[in-house]
Amino acid sequence: MDKETYIAEEAFIVLHSGEIPEIALYSSLYYLAEDPEGPCLELNAGDISPLIQAVARRYRAIILRDLEPGNRDKRSYRGLARCAVNWQRLLKFCTREGLDFSAIRAETAEALQNFLAQEVADVGSRKRASSINCSQAEIDGLAKSVGLAPADLPDGWQKLCPADA
Repeated sequence: MDKETYIAEEAFIVLHSGEIPEIALYSSLYYLAEDPEGPCLELNAGDISPLIQAVARRYRAIILRDLEPGNRDKRSYRGLARCAVNWQRLLKFCTREGLDFSAIRAETAEALQNFLAQEVADVGSRKRASSINCSQAEIDGLAKSVGLAPADLPDGWQKLCPADA
């Protein structure tokens, strides 16, 4: 196999990795460059870039999964608490790697607004109990981090937060 194929395969693995794609990134880098059973490639920044982009895309997928109202009852759903944690991980990763995350920020902001509006509507109409698993402060922090002001969030969302969160 050639270098590009190895990198493409590892980027695919990172993109479809678990909840912390940075672990998959470091495993891929080790395999590609240092593992005696790996291809022992010399990697430059251009070679590593697809792997780094895959980490950002994986975080995006995880974050948006947990902001999709249709996923609230699925096994893969982790809730807003995990979404906020993954958002912070993404920010730190992008900052460390010098990646522009403005598009993901805007997409996340819109998804958060839509999620909360749907949750308010569903709980208000007694279609379901609240699926929010974090405090008002955590949601406030997430909202601010994605560029939303309190007025940008739907009325009544605070009532959906558990009292003990």
